[in-house]
Amino acid sequence: MPIPTEVVGSLPRPSELQQAFAEYDQGKITFEELQAHQDKACEDSIRRMTGTGEPVVTDGEQRASSFATYPLTDTLGGTGLAKNLAADGQAVIAPSMLSLLYPLDSNLPQYSREQFLSDLCNECEKDIRQAFKAGAVRVSIDFTEGRLASKNDPRNPWTGRNMLQSFVDLNNRVIDRFTPEERKNIGIHTCPGGDCDSVHSFDVPYENLLPNMFKMNAGYFLVQCASEVDKEKVYKLIGENIRKDANGVKQVAFIGVINPLNPAVETPEQVADALVAASKYIATDQLGATDDCGFSPFSIDVKPKHGSPDFARDIAFKKIAARVQGAKIASERLGI
Repeated sequence: MPIPTEVVGSLPRPSELQQAFAEYDQGKITFEELQAHQDKACEDSIRRMTGTGEPVVTDGEQRASSFATYPLTDTLGGTGLAKNLAADGQAVIAPSMLSLLYPLDSNLPQYSREQFLSDLCNECEKDIRQAFKAGAVRVSIDFTEGRLASKNDPRNPWTGRNMLQSFVDLNNRVIDRFTPEERKNIGIHTCPGGDCDSVHSFDVPYENLLPNMFKMNAGYFLVQCASEVDKEKVYKLIGENIRKDANGVKQVAFIGVINPLNPAVETPEQVADALVAASKYIATDQLGATDDCGFSPFSIDVKPKHGSPDFARDIAFKKIAARVQGAKIASERLGI
């Protein structure tokens, strides 16, 4: 079987859509007017992503406020949980990220932490099942907080509190509600951040995260690698920790071969070289190709390293095409 490849999630929103989001937040346009801009961006995203040869096509989260806040804006904003995902894949937020909404060191009157976590798991399970029901064939859980958990960051008071294991356990409370066959198509994404062409935890060593991350019983993992300084070290860590049997499912590691923060477009040959190098440490039946991160996790992102969100959007589709072509070249080189 050739090396599989898929996108992480988000695409840069066009400048026109970003302006519409800002005007909607300011009360200058109606929700229906915002939707018209979203529809246009979604149609363009699907058409252009299909043109790259990408097998798992999405709308690039053009309707979402961000990868992390969509449950709040969709629910508190009165629009209901979104039922308008497009095509093949959908990214959802991790229970571990939403668990940080509860006070760290106290209990709310009449609503215990455990009751909150129980309700949270129920809703996160529903989020995943609704995505499958709506037609998604792959659902990936954003776990960007995993790497950040090992950093002592004064801007995030929950960091440096040894919360990684509790994050893994909480996410498994949701993942384990699905059958092995379902979990083949439930993934975990990790990266050190990607909003506004910046990072939040790139300085945290991967050995602090990966051994614990692969304890989650998901079927596949989307792992940022392209922007790592020592890629082979990461490939080796993945190979040492990925499981052949995670409660009935063989895990697959989709390694990042595209850097969304850098406007330089990778060549298919560079992508193939990375995959061949990774195959020295990761079994080819557990190896896939992806991007380091979504290309624009938040709805408002000027993409400073790219010059404009519209240019960044054009670059994103070129990078996706290079990944798809590179995976084919690597498969031919490896004879799979």
